[in-house]
Amino acid sequence: MNEPDGRSTASAPNGAAALNVLVTGASGASGIAVAGALRRAGHRVFAAGSDLARIEAAAARAGDGVTPLVCDLADLPAVRSLRETLAGTAGPMDAVIHLVGGWRGAQGITDQTDADWDFLERGAITTLRNVSRVFFDDLAASRAGRFAMVSSTSVENPTAALASYVAVKAAAETWTMAMAEGFSRAGASGQHAAAVVLVVKALVDAELRRQQPERKFPGATDVEDLAAAVVGLFSRPAAELNGRRLLLAA
Repeated sequence: MNEPDGRSTASAPNGAAALNVLVTGASGASGIAVAGALRRAGHRVFAAGSDLARIEAAAARAGDGVTPLVCDLADLPAVRSLRETLAGTAGPMDAVIHLVGGWRGAQGITDQTDADWDFLERGAITTLRNVSRVFFDDLAASRAGRFAMVSSTSVENPTAALASYVAVKAAAETWTMAMAEGFSRAGASGQHAAAVVLVVKALVDAELRRQQPERKFPGATDVEDLAAAVVGLFSRPAAELNGRRLLLAA
């Protein structure tokens, strides 16, 4: 059964409402973990990436029922087309978990390159702006709208070597906080949507630990813990979450 706007009223195995969740930048270890955890929680999960082979492999690793989709999220018309496709097959999205990012560093201020800046800006800002603008109304209208991005503890303690990286992360956080204010204004009949920033020092997964057994990864957050935090966003009131920076660093 569907609601008037096309959203399904089906329930997840735990009795909670099953939601349409889009995981963007889902080809990597964090995307696999997040998509898999959301699917096991009973949600309908759509995993978007820019490379067909990688996103299909990632969706398969995440588990049965995760739908892979190809989209260049830095291309606004492509993101609009993605939304049209999803609306036609599944209905409006209830949540977007934005995992697009990337990392580049340098020695200091003077060797921050334009190439690195363009790479970081495209991944951290352009994709987030496109996805949030296209899906904002869907999330604001949802009974449990959620938007989450992953940021870094280095934003609070910027260094010269990470100047470009922390600058674009700070901008992405600011945009997300602006979304939170927009959700507050849209929720005149009650706060149902929330935009949050999940903050980590670094992310680590089982494969990385296997490849570098000598490393201890101090302060790093395992991707499975990130995934659990994402699933937990749907069990907390939107008013409690909206506009929050949630520290996940160990």
